[in-house]
Amino acid sequence: MSGTHPVLLAAGAGFFCALIFASIPVGPINLTILNEGAQRGFRWAFFIGLGAAVMDAIYCAVSFTGFSSFFDHGVVKASMQVVTFVFLLFLGYKFLFARAVKVPTKLDAASEKIEARLEQKFQPHSAFMTGFVRVMGNLGVLLAWIVVAAYLMSNKAWFTAQDWVADMLRAKVACVGGVFTGTVLWFFAFSFGVSRGHGKFSEKTLLRLQQCSGLCLIFAGLFNGAHIVWHLAKHKI
Repeated sequence: MSGTHPVLLAAGAGFFCALIFASIPVGPINLTILNEGAQRGFRWAFFIGLGAAVMDAIYCAVSFTGFSSFFDHGVVKASMQVVTFVFLLFLGYKFLFARAVKVPTKLDAASEKIEARLEQKFQPHSAFMTGFVRVMGNLGVLLAWIVVAAYLMSNKAWFTAQDWVADMLRAKVACVGGVFTGTVLWFFAFSFGVSRGHGKFSEKTLLRLQQCSGLCLIFAGLFNGAHIVWHLAKHKI
């Protein structure tokens, strides 16, 4: 696997990150699809997800292009490894011990104000624009992609000596494409399940999914922490 092409590696990394972050946490888009999918059908629910996926990809592209030179510094790369470790454990704890589907954060108040202003300005009437505007106003999405972009550009893949996303335009474009594809795939499956589920999908079900996701995030954080320790021991730092 040491000869994995950088573009394929970046596309795969973006795809799987998108699958994770489209469903973790169970956020406002999934709740919107849950509430409207059963009433208005698969098409309406999917276009909400499609609009959200487009905005997700835009935020991902901004994270890669706007901060790529910043991630080149050795101190920044080392710092982002620690930040990612703390970030994963923090989110994992929040979601694992959540008592409601929407976990309140300090960004919620600001995000809700921004979302309200955007909805007032754009007045989205279509399903696509509803998903697009709600993600646009969610500061947590942009923050998450900044952290993810930093991690992917600052860490080598476990099975090769290459970074998850190489510092080249083709790799970054491939990663953004993978993010869009993974996000669309998740919302397609979720919209179909909700529209055909006849009440089987409930907020209680999503809460269980969120708690399982929290446990997965904690394991991912611990794995990342072990990788940092191994790297330090290898270089005798």
